[in-house]
Amino acid sequence: MAETAVAKQSPFNWEAKDVRGTRVKGKTMAANEAAVRATLRRQGLVPTRIRKQSTLFQTAQKITTEDIAIFSRQLATMMAAGIPLVQAFDIVGAGHENQSMQKLIMAIKTDIEGGATLAESLAKHPVYFDELFVNLVQAGEQSGALETLLDKIATYKEKTEAIKKKIKKALTYPMAVVAVAIIVTAILLIYVIPTFETLFQSFGADLPSFTRMVVDLSLFVRTKGWAILIGVVGTIAALIFFKKRSPKFAHFLDRTQLKIPIVGEILRKAAIARYARTLSTMFAAGVPLVEALESVAGATGNIVYQEGVLMIREEVATGQRLQRAMEATDLFPNMVVQMVAVGEESGSLDDMCAKVADFYEAEVDAMVDNLSSLLEPAIMAILGILVGGLVVAMYLPIFKLGAVI
Repeated sequence: MAETAVAKQSPFNWEAKDVRGTRVKGKTMAANEAAVRATLRRQGLVPTRIRKQSTLFQTAQKITTEDIAIFSRQLATMMAAGIPLVQAFDIVGAGHENQSMQKLIMAIKTDIEGGATLAESLAKHPVYFDELFVNLVQAGEQSGALETLLDKIATYKEKTEAIKKKIKKALTYPMAVVAVAIIVTAILLIYVIPTFETLFQSFGADLPSFTRMVVDLSLFVRTKGWAILIGVVGTIAALIFFKKRSPKFAHFLDRTQLKIPIVGEILRKAAIARYARTLSTMFAAGVPLVEALESVAGATGNIVYQEGVLMIREEVATGQRLQRAMEATDLFPNMVVQMVAVGEESGSLDDMCAKVADFYEAEVDAMVDNLSSLLEPAIMAILGILVGGLVVAMYLPIFKLGAVI
């Protein structure tokens, strides 16, 4: 219902005068012009001109997690500067280039003007603001330290987005190069090699074994290529489908990913970093440990660690120390467990978890950079051998013919 309400609103550009007669301008999301006038009057402004912004040539933009992270930092900065919440939403919303995000911000602002708390307004949009985000905002409102909690949320979002980008960077580059290699090879096999095959047949001589193998491969790709493509796409679609539908299969895939050399270690350290960062943020906000662990589980990004954290939560709920519960899962290195133990003993669990998160985020950064450095020459070499091998196979008969002449 909340998303439908957002979609019905449109952007309005307006001009008005404040109590001192100063002319001000702005942009507001509303259902109609009357709603804009009512909003401006509630803010002590006298509207002089209201014009609906044309959306004829605008296309809907997707709201990304990066948009939410930027919004969190902007709102935290505004609150820290002493700007009232409603006015902060006006400023942030008016300056956002993403129209979908602008509509979302203005819809939240409308709810707040209607008497709802910020946490209640955000909870109406669970697609963009998860339970962790809403819980932290609620804790900030209840404790009277909303600007401090918003700053922690912004930092948390920025850190988690940064680590996601690093992992994507580590995986995207080799996948892109491999995709280019496959496309180039397919073009050679489908279009180039048949031309050489016709030329070779005119020689009337036996082809070298390597060339014959490549020609046969070209024939196979031309006749069975669509079946191969359908099979590959179908397999990928099936993997995605079953991962979403089957917890056991998703668990198997995530556990398998953790066993991949180098990449698995990056994913493992990233999961630990997210665990520590989320736990630090929630514990610092005053959220009880058992309740915090429930939100932390969903933030790890890996089902193996998610299930492990839920087991930790059950142990802690029965009175077990966090350190002992973490040891029992066998998912966390000894250093992490010992730092958590020190944090529990000294009453500074949030600080210790933040230090763990900083350390593992730096580890992920270093590993991703090293992986990229190692993969680049290796992939280039494989690409050169693959394409170069096809070219050599096609020119071998020509070299043989020249030797005979």
